Amino acid sequence: MSGICAGRVVAVTGAGRGLGRAHALAFAAEGARVVVNDLGVGLDGGPGKESPAGAVVAEIRAAGGEAVAHGGDIATDAGAESLVAAALDAYGRLDTLVNNAGFLRDRMLVNLGEDDWDAVMRVHLKGHFLPLRHAAAHWRAEARAGRTPAARVVNTSSGAGLLGSVGQGNYSAAKAGIIGLTLVAAAELARYGIQVNAIAPAARTRMTERAFAETMAAPDTGFDAMAPENVSPLVVWLGSAGSAGVTGRVFETEGGRITVMEGWRPGPTADKGARRTPAEAGEAALKLLAEAAAPGAVYGA
Repeated sequence: MSGICAGRVVAVTGAGRGLGRAHALAFAAEGARVVVNDLGVGLDGGPGKESPAGAVVAEIRAAGGEAVAHGGDIATDAGAESLVAAALDAYGRLDTLVNNAGFLRDRMLVNLGEDDWDAVMRVHLKGHFLPLRHAAAHWRAEARAGRTPAARVVNTSSGAGLLGSVGQGNYSAAKAGIIGLTLVAAAELARYGIQVNAIAPAARTRMTERAFAETMAAPDTGFDAMAPENVSPLVVWLGSAGSAGVTGRVFETEGGRITVMEGWRPGPTADKGARRTPAEAGEAALKLLAEAAAPGAVYGA
């Protein structure tokens, strides 16, 4: 198949449903050979009744593409390592990693238990780190052997990671951590031909349908702005060789809109040149806040 990813091999985690499925299908439509990872768990991360990765592989093959399924747990070292191995075993290479897997365990902070905190951190944040580490180790070895890759990593953050979301302290913290991980990885790995970017998508998935039911509902007619397929074109481009030179960036994407997020930047500042008393520090802070832009609204506040 021809397309902007012709000849590339792409691994997508959490690709059995929602955004991951849309990404896998879109990469295949642009000529990529796809490793479709999905553990097949429920919305809360518990055991699922289906194996959706196989169904997505069947869709890709029916359309004339190439794909293999991977059912490993990418939040374990062995599972993440086997994801990279699955690409190498099936196709002899890996060019792009899309970290997408995740689930929710929403609670207000006073009701958020340690297990629910750890579970969400494990899948979202650790589940990004481990595949990234194993893929990067492979690409570093390639670069050191004189075969510098045009490698791409696309991580998945969220508006909750950018602004926070009421009832999602664990999810928001994990998604904010993914942005930090993206920036560090982009800086560390550039020397090996590896580009690392992140998206903060808004789309209809199993997670968002429950949390934001009215906003995510499909319209009866016209453009379905919340369809997950709207996000995939940017992900495919970021995962292609055509995105050369783009790294360490975070893109918010929803419907037909793409926004480059500019992150934390210094705002108003005041320097006394000496230590302040608490009262002086408070007075200075209030003056600076009066000059500063208002913070973005927290989702659900």
